[in-house]
Amino acid sequence: MIDEGYIKYKCHWLNKPTVTSAEIAELNQWREKLYKLNLIGQYDNGIGFGNISIRDTQSEYFIISGTKTGAIPHLTEKHYTKVTQFDWEKNFVTCVGSIPASSEALTHAALYVANPEIQAVIHVHHLFLWQALMNKVPTTNINCAYGTPEMAREIMRLCQEDETKKLKIIVMSGHEEGIITFGRNLAEAGNILLGYYQKN
Repeated sequence: MIDEGYIKYKCHWLNKPTVTSAEIAELNQWREKLYKLNLIGQYDNGIGFGNISIRDTQSEYFIISGTKTGAIPHLTEKHYTKVTQFDWEKNFVTCVGSIPASSEALTHAALYVANPEIQAVIHVHHLFLWQALMNKVPTTNINCAYGTPEMAREIMRLCQEDETKKLKIIVMSGHEEGIITFGRNLAEAGNILLGYYQKN
């Protein structure tokens, strides 16, 4: 069963538009590519999947697609939010924008903390690719559910391993279909994902 679609952390959301169209231009270019490939989207039961983020190099926050946006083909600034604080031990996220952050915000946060070189994170769903890559690339413990402190800690652990640093991809074994790629920019994260997608 796919465990997806709702926020598990405590969300401190300040409903205040802060994201600009310029800030999300490249995010949207990549998101639309992934949407067309059905790597981001919505299941028949109405549950959305997939999210994308970038680090803001001028501050400590990151910009991430908002919750319940999977079904929307083209996002605007009102569909993104800025995560300004997070603490996976206390299981909370603070975000500022027109929409609450994605249910995977803590996972994105863990990647940004684990490696300062990471500037972009992509999380998609694809059953065949997930099955094909399981335990062939860095893979999380099957007991770690998405959007939880346990997953954040597991991501932090994997990010210390040389293979993860080299491949820049993680399969979420306890989160059916879930795959993460990351990089120094969106192009790197996106092209890593597309490389695996096109081979399988």
